[in-house]
Amino acid sequence: MSLAGIGVDMLEITRMQRVMDRRPSFLRRVFTDEERAYCERTARPAEHYAGRFAAREAVLKALGTGFSQGIGLSDVSVAHDEVSGRPIVVLSGRVAEVAREQGVREIALSLSFTRDVAVANAVAVTDEVRPQPDAREDASKALAASFKEARSVIDELERVQEQEIGAMAVPEDMAEQSAEE
Repeated sequence: MSLAGIGVDMLEITRMQRVMDRRPSFLRRVFTDEERAYCERTARPAEHYAGRFAAREAVLKALGTGFSQGIGLSDVSVAHDEVSGRPIVVLSGRVAEVAREQGVREIALSLSFTRDVAVANAVAVTDEVRPQPDAREDASKALAASFKEARSVIDELERVQEQEIGAMAVPEDMAEQSAEE
């Protein structure tokens, strides 16, 4: 099992535009309804279609499969996180099975554009490489708790010591009387 995979893909936006102009059915075959609706709402649809197509390639590179093992173009799609709006990978069909077999828990995705090119970066993350809660944070909390406990003990010792010193103190008039004798 691989620990993680990284995939990068680039696609010229004009190339996607040519495909869109020559074969409109391509968009329906390759992209989900959600993807098409999103891309068509933008000022430059070809840019966003190119980014999503590059994302498919990048994801399959991260998984190490390409379009083999029964994986089709529609097995990978791009949605958006409802809160942050960031792109997220949606796996279905055979590619979802492959990812599960590899222990992939998530695929981080980044899409970028220039005037001419769409770029997608994908990282397949497994439990082995997923960031774990920082053990140092737990150690830091334990150390802080032990300092607090030590401070409490010191405060109690000082309080007891002050009481004992107060009880042992000889009143001034008794001290003068002792000195006269």
